[in-house]
Amino acid sequence: MIANRKDDHVRLAAEQQGRLGGHHEFDDVSFVHHALAGIDRSDVSLATSFGGIDWPVPLCINAMTGGSTKTGLINRDLAIAARETGVPIATGSMSAYFADESVAETFSVMRRENPDGFIMANVNATASVERARRAVDLMRADALQIHLNTIQETVMPEGDRSFAAWGPRIEEIVAGVGVPVIVKEVGFGLSRETLLRLRDMGVRVADVAGRGGTNFARIENDRRDAADYSFLDGWGQSAPACLLDAQGVDLPVLASGGIRNPLDVVRGLALGAGGAGVSGLFLRTLLDGGVPALLSLISTWLDQIEALMTALGARTPADLTRCDLLIQGRLSAFCAARGIDTHRLATRSGATHEMIGGIR
Repeated sequence: MIANRKDDHVRLAAEQQGRLGGHHEFDDVSFVHHALAGIDRSDVSLATSFGGIDWPVPLCINAMTGGSTKTGLINRDLAIAARETGVPIATGSMSAYFADESVAETFSVMRRENPDGFIMANVNATASVERARRAVDLMRADALQIHLNTIQETVMPEGDRSFAAWGPRIEEIVAGVGVPVIVKEVGFGLSRETLLRLRDMGVRVADVAGRGGTNFARIENDRRDAADYSFLDGWGQSAPACLLDAQGVDLPVLASGGIRNPLDVVRGLALGAGGAGVSGLFLRTLLDGGVPALLSLISTWLDQIEALMTALGARTPADLTRCDLLIQGRLSAFCAARGIDTHRLATRSGATHEMIGGIR
């Protein structure tokens, strides 16, 4: 049953990518263009550091799948793409491995194909410390992702309905697993209040994984006999909303959920993310064109991220947090409702003050 569910998730997630479109709240984030801000491209580095974790690039292949023969082949190909481009990669939820060790190869193939890359194992918030350690050991993982998915579980016919123990269990895993722990949503976002709780639990990094990408409420609803939960299609906060909500929390964050292009990656970095994760679009690219297509896409994205950083005058991904940003539209309304001051973002580079001083 688990293998069938994993195959269903892949099929439905890929189908969703073909229907995504229209306005996204990343479109409410724009850079103030300073025509003399550019630097030499040779001075730009894509390397990023956050929460004691170092990545060679600020982009990763985020958690997707595993647990069936078909998904094992997908994981193999994703790992090859990660190896050839240098991007970090995460496994999908390893719950299938805990239920049936015979599917271990559908996950461990990622380490075999990518022996020196940065790999994150992925477990749910009900996993015991012992299971979390097993996942890390199987993958020889550099970090552990714990995913939060209350809305997905709620819509899933066979889903969990007991969530009270998740917080204490996360604390136990953080204390006992021996590698950095990254807590991530699955597509509904992490609020400021949640981030503060995670920080106090000792979580190293949070992946906000906001609304606008793969929608697991819709996926699980499509698996039901009747579409009982279609009213949840718009549930949650977008990635840029979560990143703005995270200002001042003092917990490193990653951006994922609805990232469509290199500009969205750079927007996420400018909003304070240490890196960005992509799942659905990379999956659809792989299924449509194989490893060569995914390699080409990731390589192009990395080149274009570097090009945008050059034009913006950012020598490192962290330097993007000094670029001037305008927050408009629905995202601006969210910030107003949450008491988030966006005006300072528009002049944080100091360029405006320097120009006024020069005129005087």
